[in-house]
Amino acid sequence: MRQTIVSILLVLSSMAAAQVTDYHAHAIPDSYRELVAKHDMLLDEGFPLPHWSAEAHLQMMSEAGIDSTILTIPAPHPFFGDQTECNTACRQLNEELAALCKSHQSSAISFQFAAILPLPDVNAAIAEAKYALDTLGAVGVKLATNVNGQYLGDSVLDPLMAFLSERQALVLLHPHKPSPVNEKVMRQTPLAMQEYLSETTRTVCNMISRNVLARYPGMRVVVPHAGAYLPIAIPRMGSLYPVMRQNGLVSEIDFEANLNSLYFDLAGSPSDETIRALLTLTTLDRLLYGTDYPYVAPKVIKTNIERIKQHLPNK
Repeated sequence: MRQTIVSILLVLSSMAAAQVTDYHAHAIPDSYRELVAKHDMLLDEGFPLPHWSAEAHLQMMSEAGIDSTILTIPAPHPFFGDQTECNTACRQLNEELAALCKSHQSSAISFQFAAILPLPDVNAAIAEAKYALDTLGAVGVKLATNVNGQYLGDSVLDPLMAFLSERQALVLLHPHKPSPVNEKVMRQTPLAMQEYLSETTRTVCNMISRNVLARYPGMRVVVPHAGAYLPIAIPRMGSLYPVMRQNGLVSEIDFEANLNSLYFDLAGSPSDETIRALLTLTTLDRLLYGTDYPYVAPKVIKTNIERIKQHLPNK
């Protein structure tokens, strides 16, 4: 079946101008790997951390025709019960990514980065976001769907949402291991195969149910993996909303205002059916390219890009 990633990028002005930006890719510096290994969490997400280097990433970009990549730190989030350790790790990782981006500013292909924030400490997260955006040159922030059970949409995170809205920040969401988690289920069906989609859906619906995106409209929030199950979940929320509201089970929800803040990356090579479903929620200009490198092999990425470019002149 022809992959819709072909039709995806036709609407992006960057693609039309032959400028390809990757909105979903990860950096895995040695310092991050060492921290995760120290806590015996290398397999915490049910899949081993891939090996990564800037050189290999740049080579993949060059061969695939990707002009710019926004780097983020993957799962797991570097909070292992010690907030001071988390603060230190996030600062170090952001400074490492900033230095990496700066070292390639004059290259034909370039890196940008979205900062990792030391949640669950909200005040520390705001301070780090400010430092990353103002001093390090981050183009946005990456937020995990949950950190130690603190889910996006939680009222405790409202000050951070207010700050990011005021700064009109780009916010890249990424699924992490759910909390709590059924370990037996996760062993049977690894996170990346299904639960990541559930986790993304759960988190965005949680934000919508509290009107987070409507109340803080300055954020540009990128939902990963073609919107996960949102094309099914949001219509269901809408159909049940009147009776739930009538019985006082939910507060007022402005679905349209919430959806207005959302963009969607297409990491994972979604099918035609997936994209058609996604377009019941959004428009083509809200779809963004993503590779999910280094979790997706360069050969697959290159094939997808070549397919896109072959179809561009005919659309």
